[in-house]
Amino acid sequence: MATLRDILDAAARGVFPPADGGTTVVPQHSPRDAGVLAFTAHSVVFTDEDPAWVYETLRGLECDPLAATMNPLFLAALMRRSGRRTETIDAMLVADPLPGGPPASLREIEDADHPRITYARGRRDDVRAWTTEGGVLVTGRGIGGRLEVSVEVDEGVRHEGLGRSLVAAARRLVDEPLWAQIAPGNARSTRAFLAAGYRPVGAEALLLSARPRSAGCSGSRS
Repeated sequence: MATLRDILDAAARGVFPPADGGTTVVPQHSPRDAGVLAFTAHSVVFTDEDPAWVYETLRGLECDPLAATMNPLFLAALMRRSGRRTETIDAMLVADPLPGGPPASLREIEDADHPRITYARGRRDDVRAWTTEGGVLVTGRGIGGRLEVSVEVDEGVRHEGLGRSLVAAARRLVDEPLWAQIAPGNARSTRAFLAAGYRPVGAEALLLSARPRSAGCSGSRS
């Protein structure tokens, strides 16, 4: 049986679960993260709860089966059963690494109290952060152990393309696919990631065991 990481790695290559209207239930990759990934006409629920309960709950919903796993009633039931919380349903994007090093203006920082870095450490492992004038770029391992990116751009330099430059530079810092989560209403961040070569592959609802600290508005919600 494919693991959560197997499914994500395949999606990064453009190989998706069958568009058969079905749902696959797989174990959590770590105790921290549970949730739902929705691809075209197929969903993946990653949880350590009983798969039979998942399928029974989905069958009991009076809604479009293709949307059942992202239906608020199902997410609420999963949160009640698992004692978890969530914030929003995000768009899920991925990009391939690029050759060459990052811009010279990026400087890696070992430790900082910046809200974006603190926020990332509550959700990811192996967090690394870089700074440049007006912005912060953070990577770390999140859902399924995949490598994820987020950025923070200072208010005074927004609308100048810095966010797009940072998420493009992130692709030159890694040697594997790089993932991003973006709140659907954050059109500015969506445009920045698309312009930097990230492609949408689905949607996700991440369920955490504790409420993370908010980092405010950002280039992505992660």
